[in-house]
Amino acid sequence: MVKNGRLGACWSYMYAVQCGKCFKWRKIQTQEEFEVIRANVTKDPFVCNKKFKVKCDDPAEIEYDSSRTWVLDKPDVPKTPLGFHRDVILRKDFSKMDVHYTSPEGKRLRSLVEVATFLEENPKYKDSISVEDFSFTTPKVVPETVPKDFVSKLSAEKKIVKHSGKMFLKSP
Repeated sequence: MVKNGRLGACWSYMYAVQCGKCFKWRKIQTQEEFEVIRANVTKDPFVCNKKFKVKCDDPAEIEYDSSRTWVLDKPDVPKTPLGFHRDVILRKDFSKMDVHYTSPEGKRLRSLVEVATFLEENPKYKDSISVEDFSFTTPKVVPETVPKDFVSKLSAEKKIVKHSGKMFLKSP
């Protein structure tokens, strides 16, 4: 769980994928399992029976609604290289997410340029990992699922404008 000091709320993260046949949402237990599905979803779409003892006839494991903040990931983002860790962090203002990788040595990598530099400085990875194995593509925050009480606080601070059901920050 991550503590968000401005709201005084705790946030927990859950991985879920949508079945390509019945469109029900299924929980995924680990980040690694989620990344394998995401990395191959275009050529091997997820369907319910890929989960142990789950069928399309079973009820959805999670409902897509505004009871939680949803972020939707892009398909085919490569699986994180072995030994590295990919962190995706929601900004405090819910505007977007940031991605960084942590190397096995604990070095934080925030861009493809930093990854390339790291690989140059650490030739032991050069034969097994390339820059193409990293992606800084961020999931998109679904505005309709941002907590209403937060939208009210942010509106007072930064002047949120709603137009056609979408939220935009008004420029000063």
